Amino acid sequence: MTREKSVLCFGDSNTWGYIPLTAGRLLRAERWPGILQKSLGESYYVIEEGLNGRSTVFDEPFRDGRNARTTLLAVLESHAPLDLLIIMLGTNDLKHHLNVSAHESARGISALLQIATNSATSFDKGSPKILVIAPPRFGNLSELMAHHFEDSVARSTELPAQYEQSCALFGCSFLDCNQVATVAGDGIHLDVHGHRKLAMALVPVVKDLIGDSARPGKSDAI
Repeated sequence: MTREKSVLCFGDSNTWGYIPLTAGRLLRAERWPGILQKSLGESYYVIEEGLNGRSTVFDEPFRDGRNARTTLLAVLESHAPLDLLIIMLGTNDLKHHLNVSAHESARGISALLQIATNSATSFDKGSPKILVIAPPRFGNLSELMAHHFEDSVARSTELPAQYEQSCALFGCSFLDCNQVATVAGDGIHLDVHGHRKLAMALVPVVKDLIGDSARPGKSDAI
């Protein structure tokens, strides 16, 4: 019997499925991990791990459990063994009260890559393949989002280049969300159309990384 290929999607509200301007949640079939699952088919098992407010390595003073560095290893071990880890974080690093630069956010991504590459959570007790997605740059902020992200729009445009450098250091694959999907009504979150665009862009990437024809050790910018 052929085993499923396991894919863990580790992210924030843009993985959880936060609906812009309403604070509701998209249905699983509308969120990019759910669409990815349906598109890849039964030979893949796509796991959602989205949490509103999650940052790379920074403690959120107003909400517990948002620092990914303190939870990533436990999440990896909970869902092991894994073929692929997809990380899409960084948006919440740019909240104005955290005062984090794009470079410091990229250092946060590097810290997570260090954890993942040493996690021994793949089927061969090594590291799963890793794909980092730079989050979408900010648009015109709603009143609520401006309260959290004022003065962060410019920094959000700097994340892709910084993240790509981190991925190169660890030999991980990289995708810039801005190349395939953009934010919607509140200037921070993807809407249902953005989720679908991201998922459909990921289908060939995932197959290329861990499908039957994947090349061992392949890691590139997409």
